Amino acid sequence: MIRVLIADDQALVRGGFRAILATQPDIDVVAEAGDGAEAVRLAASAEVDVALVDVRMPEMDGIETSRRLTAAHAGCRVLMLTTFDLDEHVYDAFRAGATGFLLKTVSPEHLVAAVRAAHAGDSLLAPSITRRLVERFTSAPKPTDHHRRLQHLTEREREVLRLLAQGLSNAEIAAELFLSPGTVKTHIGRIFTKLNLRDRVQAVVLAYETGLVRPGDPLK
Repeated sequence: MIRVLIADDQALVRGGFRAILATQPDIDVVAEAGDGAEAVRLAASAEVDVALVDVRMPEMDGIETSRRLTAAHAGCRVLMLTTFDLDEHVYDAFRAGATGFLLKTVSPEHLVAAVRAAHAGDSLLAPSITRRLVERFTSAPKPTDHHRRLQHLTEREREVLRLLAQGLSNAEIAAELFLSPGTVKTHIGRIFTKLNLRDRVQAVVLAYETGLVRPGDPLK
Protein backbone atom coordinates (compact mmCIF):
# COMPACT_ATOMS: atom_id res chain seq x y z
CA MET A 1 0.00 0.00 0.00
CA ILE A 2 1.35 3.45 -0.96
CA ARG A 3 0.76 5.92 1.88
CA VAL A 4 0.19 9.45 0.60
CA LEU A 5 0.16 12.86 2.26
CA ILE A 6 -1.43 15.84 0.46
CA ALA A 7 -0.25 19.33 1.48
CA ASP A 8 -2.02 22.28 -0.14
CA ASP A 9 -3.65 25.38 1.32
CA GLN A 10 -6.66 24.96 -0.97
CA ALA A 11 -9.17 22.51 0.47
CA LEU A 12 -10.72 21.91 -2.95
CA VAL A 13 -7.37 20.78 -4.37
CA ARG A 14 -6.77 18.43 -1.47
CA GLY A 15 -10.29 17.03 -1.74
CA GLY A 16 -10.03 16.52 -5.47
CA PHE A 17 -6.72 14.71 -5.27
CA ARG A 18 -7.94 12.59 -2.36
CA ALA A 19 -11.05 11.57 -4.31
CA ILE A 20 -8.96 10.51 -7.30
CA LEU A 21 -6.42 8.56 -5.27
CA ALA A 22 -9.09 6.91 -3.10
CA THR A 23 -10.33 4.97 -6.12
CA GLN A 24 -7.04 3.06 -6.30
CA PRO A 25 -6.73 -0.15 -4.28
CA ASP A 26 -2.99 0.27 -3.75
CA ILE A 27 -3.03 3.93 -2.60
CA ASP A 28 -4.11 5.25 0.80
CA VAL A 29 -4.26 8.98 1.58
CA VAL A 30 -3.19 8.93 5.22
CA ALA A 31 -2.99 12.68 5.91
CA GLU A 32 -3.93 16.13 4.59
CA ALA A 33 -2.25 19.40 5.53
CA GLY A 34 -3.13 23.02 4.84
CA ASP A 35 0.45 24.27 5.11
CA GLY A 36 4.02 23.04 5.16
CA ALA A 37 4.49 23.09 8.91
CA GLU A 38 1.44 20.90 9.39
CA ALA A 39 2.67 18.54 6.68
CA VAL A 40 5.99 18.06 8.46
CA ARG A 41 4.20 17.39 11.77
CA LEU A 42 1.82 14.86 10.24
CA ALA A 43 4.56 13.06 8.33
CA ALA A 44 6.40 12.40 11.57
CA SER A 45 3.78 9.84 12.59
CA ALA A 46 2.04 8.88 9.33
CA GLU A 47 4.85 6.84 7.72
CA VAL A 48 4.36 8.64 4.41
CA ASP A 49 5.69 7.10 1.19
CA VAL A 50 4.74 9.91 -1.21
CA ALA A 51 3.94 13.54 -0.35
CA LEU A 52 2.09 15.82 -2.77
CA VAL A 53 3.24 19.29 -1.76
CA ASP A 54 2.11 22.65 -3.11
CA VAL A 55 5.02 24.94 -4.00
CA ARG A 56 3.34 28.01 -2.51
CA MET A 57 1.85 27.65 0.97
CA PRO A 58 1.59 29.83 4.08
CA GLU A 59 3.68 29.23 7.21
CA MET A 60 6.22 27.10 5.36
CA ASP A 61 6.53 26.97 1.57
CA GLY A 62 6.81 23.78 -0.45
CA ILE A 63 10.56 24.06 -0.91
CA GLU A 64 11.32 24.10 2.80
CA THR A 65 8.67 21.44 3.35
CA SER A 66 10.35 19.21 0.77
CA ARG A 67 13.74 19.79 2.35
CA ARG A 68 12.48 18.82 5.80
CA LEU A 69 10.45 15.83 4.65
CA THR A 70 13.29 14.28 2.65
CA ALA A 71 15.82 14.98 5.39
CA ALA A 72 13.70 13.41 8.12
CA HIS A 73 12.20 10.54 6.14
CA ALA A 74 14.64 8.89 3.75
CA GLY A 75 11.93 6.81 2.09
CA CYS A 76 9.55 9.69 1.47
CA ARG A 77 9.27 10.91 -2.14
CA VAL A 78 7.99 14.44 -2.70
CA LEU A 79 5.99 15.50 -5.75
CA MET A 80 5.62 19.26 -6.00
CA LEU A 81 2.28 20.73 -7.06
CA THR A 82 2.34 23.92 -9.10
CA THR A 83 -0.11 26.05 -11.06
CA PHE A 84 2.39 27.27 -13.63
CA ASP A 85 4.46 25.04 -15.88
CA LEU A 86 7.51 27.30 -15.50
CA ASP A 87 7.21 28.15 -11.83
CA GLU A 88 10.56 29.66 -10.81
CA HIS A 89 10.44 27.78 -7.51
CA VAL A 90 10.36 24.29 -8.98
CA TYR A 91 14.09 24.08 -9.71
CA ASP A 92 14.80 25.08 -6.11
CA ALA A 93 12.43 22.32 -5.05
CA PHE A 94 14.44 19.77 -7.02
CA ARG A 95 17.55 20.87 -5.18
CA ALA A 96 15.64 20.54 -1.91
CA GLY A 97 15.02 16.86 -2.59
CA ALA A 98 11.77 16.73 -4.56
CA THR A 99 11.40 13.79 -6.91
CA GLY A 100 9.29 15.57 -9.50
CA PHE A 101 6.42 17.94 -10.01
CA LEU A 102 2.86 17.99 -11.27
CA LEU A 103 0.62 20.71 -12.56
CA LYS A 104 -2.58 21.04 -10.54
CA THR A 105 -4.44 20.47 -13.80
CA VAL A 106 -2.96 16.98 -14.06
CA SER A 107 -5.31 14.29 -15.35
CA PRO A 108 -6.49 11.63 -12.88
CA GLU A 109 -4.58 8.96 -14.81
CA HIS A 110 -1.34 10.97 -14.73
CA LEU A 111 -1.74 11.72 -11.02
CA VAL A 112 -2.11 8.05 -10.14
CA ALA A 113 0.76 7.06 -12.43
CA ALA A 114 3.01 9.76 -10.93
CA VAL A 115 2.36 8.61 -7.37
CA ARG A 116 3.16 5.02 -8.30
CA ALA A 117 6.26 6.02 -10.23
CA ALA A 118 7.56 8.16 -7.37
CA HIS A 119 6.99 5.35 -4.90
CA ALA A 120 8.85 2.92 -7.16
CA GLY A 121 11.77 5.32 -7.51
CA ASP A 122 11.19 5.72 -11.23
CA SER A 123 11.95 8.86 -13.18
CA LEU A 124 9.35 11.59 -13.60
CA LEU A 125 11.57 13.43 -16.04
CA ALA A 126 10.11 12.37 -19.35
CA PRO A 127 7.80 15.37 -19.94
CA SER A 128 9.54 18.11 -21.92
CA ILE A 129 8.36 20.61 -19.31
CA THR A 130 10.85 19.19 -16.80
CA ARG A 131 13.72 19.57 -19.25
CA ARG A 132 12.73 23.21 -19.88
CA LEU A 133 12.74 23.89 -16.16
CA VAL A 134 16.18 22.41 -15.65
CA GLU A 135 17.57 24.30 -18.63
CA ARG A 136 16.03 27.59 -17.59
CA PHE A 137 17.19 27.58 -14.00
CA THR A 138 20.59 25.91 -14.27
CA SER A 139 23.35 28.48 -14.37
CA ALA A 140 26.76 28.07 -15.96
CA PRO A 141 28.84 25.15 -14.62
CA LYS A 142 30.45 25.84 -11.27
CA PRO A 143 33.41 24.14 -9.51
CA THR A 144 31.46 22.22 -6.89
CA ASP A 145 32.16 19.20 -4.73
CA HIS A 146 29.91 17.21 -7.05
CA HIS A 147 31.96 18.44 -10.00
CA ARG A 148 35.11 17.03 -8.44
CA ARG A 149 33.32 13.77 -7.66
CA LEU A 150 32.57 13.26 -11.35
CA GLN A 151 36.24 12.36 -11.64
CA HIS A 152 35.44 9.15 -9.75
CA LEU A 153 33.03 7.97 -12.44
CA THR A 154 34.21 5.64 -15.15
CA GLU A 155 33.82 6.73 -18.76
CA ARG A 156 30.86 4.36 -19.14
CA GLU A 157 29.21 5.79 -16.03
CA ARG A 158 29.62 9.29 -17.44
CA GLU A 159 27.94 8.15 -20.64
CA VAL A 160 25.05 6.67 -18.68
CA LEU A 161 24.67 9.81 -16.57
CA ARG A 162 24.73 11.99 -19.68
CA LEU A 163 21.92 10.01 -21.31
CA LEU A 164 19.94 9.80 -18.08
CA ALA A 165 20.12 13.58 -17.78
CA GLN A 166 18.76 13.92 -21.30
CA GLY A 167 15.61 12.13 -20.22
CA LEU A 168 16.23 8.60 -21.50
CA SER A 169 14.74 5.64 -19.68
CA ASN A 170 16.85 2.67 -18.61
CA ALA A 171 15.68 0.72 -21.66
CA GLU A 172 16.54 3.59 -24.00
CA ILE A 173 19.99 3.99 -22.43
CA ALA A 174 20.55 0.26 -22.84
CA ALA A 175 19.65 0.44 -26.52
CA GLU A 176 21.83 3.50 -27.08
CA LEU A 177 24.90 1.92 -25.46
CA PHE A 178 24.24 -1.69 -26.53
CA LEU A 179 23.92 -2.84 -22.92
CA SER A 180 21.35 -4.91 -21.08
CA PRO A 181 18.77 -3.01 -18.95
CA GLY A 182 20.17 -4.80 -15.92
CA THR A 183 23.67 -3.50 -16.62
CA VAL A 184 22.32 0.03 -17.01
CA LYS A 185 20.51 -0.27 -13.68
CA THR A 186 23.77 -1.38 -12.07
CA HIS A 187 25.64 1.58 -13.56
CA ILE A 188 22.97 4.00 -12.31
CA GLY A 189 23.15 2.51 -8.83
CA ARG A 190 26.92 3.01 -8.78
CA ILE A 191 26.55 6.59 -10.03
CA PHE A 192 24.08 7.38 -7.25
CA THR A 193 26.39 5.85 -4.65
CA LYS A 194 29.54 7.61 -5.87
CA LEU A 195 27.83 11.01 -6.14
CA ASN A 196 25.62 10.59 -3.07
CA LEU A 197 22.39 11.06 -5.04
CA ARG A 198 18.94 9.93 -4.00
CA ASP A 199 17.16 9.79 -7.37
CA ARG A 200 17.19 10.67 -11.06
CA VAL A 201 16.08 14.26 -10.51
CA GLN A 202 19.19 15.00 -8.46
CA ALA A 203 21.27 13.27 -11.13
CA VAL A 204 19.81 15.53 -13.84
CA VAL A 205 20.40 18.68 -11.78
CA LEU A 206 23.99 17.65 -11.11
CA ALA A 207 24.64 16.83 -14.77
CA TYR A 208 23.55 20.31 -15.81
CA GLU A 209 25.31 22.10 -12.96
CA THR A 210 28.62 20.42 -13.74
CA GLY A 211 28.35 20.98 -17.48
CA LEU A 212 28.21 17.26 -18.31
CA VAL A 213 25.00 18.16 -20.15
CA ARG A 214 24.34 21.70 -21.35
CA PRO A 215 21.13 23.55 -22.13
CA GLY A 216 20.43 23.17 -25.81
CA ASP A 217 22.11 19.79 -26.20
CA PRO A 218 19.98 17.67 -28.55
CA LEU A 219 17.92 14.94 -26.99
CA LYS A 220 19.07 11.47 -27.95
